[in-house]
Amino acid sequence: MPFANFKVPEKTLTPEQKEEIVTRTTELYVALYGERARGNTMVLIEEVADGGWGISGNVLTLAMLGEAKTGDTSDA
Repeated sequence: MPFANFKVPEKTLTPEQKEEIVTRTTELYVALYGERARGNTMVLIEEVADGGWGISGNVLTLAMLGEAKTGDTSDA
């Protein structure tokens, strides 16, 4: 069974964006493995609490990165 696990800072994605991740990831697996993968692909989106993640040994927060918690990805 194809499986993808996305970990994202909490409250940074809208329900529509999460749906798009699930849909596009499923389509990617179908492109790689064929139609048989569609019914068995599992996509998990885990929201990590603010301050519950880090890079290079440093705990990061959205405020430290200058990110808004609105789910706005217009500059992405």
